[in-house]
Amino acid sequence: MSAIVLPPGDGITLRARGNTLRFKAIGADTKDAFSLFEREVPQGARRPAAHRHPGTVEAFYVLAGELALSADGSDHVVPSGGFALVPAGAVHTFGNAGSGVLRVLILHAPSLDRYFADLDALDGSGGLNPDSERELMRRHGLEPA
Repeated sequence: MSAIVLPPGDGITLRARGNTLRFKAIGADTKDAFSLFEREVPQGARRPAAHRHPGTVEAFYVLAGELALSADGSDHVVPSGGFALVPAGAVHTFGNAGSGVLRVLILHAPSLDRYFADLDALDGSGGLNPDSERELMRRHGLEPA
């Protein structure tokens, strides 16, 4: 396997819920050990349904703006430069807590990029709504709360 080096702004770009997701590493690159992407969340964008990943850790590193994170019944605001780790099995959701665009680097271990590719397709077809999103989560092993 060769090293992967991407210039700023490059990667596999997907969209969902008004967010832009720019994948820097996908499961095919990491033997499914992890996936990593930069997510841009506009102010007022719909949050993902509260959910858990039974076997997947999710890490957030805030590049710009403020992340609103609800995890296992606690609410947090994570500022630019801040970090949050959601352990496997923890119920969580997140959104933009600031007045500008939130830019956050998100890592899933093991990888979840196939879920996001299907989410992008569902959103692009006009079929994305809370019910279809929950069903897609279930198909990818995520559990809506």
